[in-house]
Amino acid sequence: MKRSGAVLDSLLSNLTKSKLTRLFTKFMAFAFMGMVLLAAAPAMAQESAAGGIQGTLQNALNWIDGLGAIAPIVFIIMYIIITVSFLPASVVTLGAGAVFGIVKGTIFVFIGAMLGATAAFLIGRYLARDWVSSKVSGNRIFKAIYDAIEKEGRKIIFLVRLSPAFPFNLLNYGLGLTNVSLTDYVLGTVGILPGTILYVYLGGIVGSAAAGREKTPAEWAFLIVGLIATFAVVYIVTKVAKKSLDEAIPETNQPISSES
Repeated sequence: MKRSGAVLDSLLSNLTKSKLTRLFTKFMAFAFMGMVLLAAAPAMAQESAAGGIQGTLQNALNWIDGLGAIAPIVFIIMYIIITVSFLPASVVTLGAGAVFGIVKGTIFVFIGAMLGATAAFLIGRYLARDWVSSKVSGNRIFKAIYDAIEKEGRKIIFLVRLSPAFPFNLLNYGLGLTNVSLTDYVLGTVGILPGTILYVYLGGIVGSAAAGREKTPAEWAFLIVGLIATFAVVYIVTKVAKKSLDEAIPETNQPISSES
């Protein structure tokens, strides 16, 4: 992780008790803000301008990059907030590759996305059912998914997660209206993994180039070949998922909309 070793050494050897207290206070304030945003997420979901949000998320990533040992925890909390709040996660997913590297970035994004998706599912099922119903009511694509989940819940959720045609954040809430069990929902949501790897991989390469890190031609060749292979795997998986969905749910030939 970028500068994490230097930051951790500085924390252990140079920080005074008062500095540690201030750092802990900032972390607790961030966590508290996160809990407030989680509670208010459905109401604030789609009101902010996209450009301002992306700038704010980029600034947050820059801040997290300097937190050292607690950076993964803060990042995961932020990702949960983003997922529940309908904020664009692509900037943060790409940024994870630059801040943490491809392997750790993928792990942290996956954990954050899974926890955020589970939180949204539970909110949609128990706390904001009427609001979610108003968003998907009358949408024939969601109705078709709903009916298919009645028969093959885990399989359909997994295929939907593999397909980029379905909005991740809205679907998290919408699936809370179905009768699928929490266990099947979580297992099906593992289907986000190929897309997660692709985005983090891209972010890792871009971040490495932007930081001016020295790499040998062989290392760059390995990264580029790996990226091409990742693209190919995601493309094939997406095509297979779309074909399976078209067979199970013919209505999915058109993308689901967030409007009723």
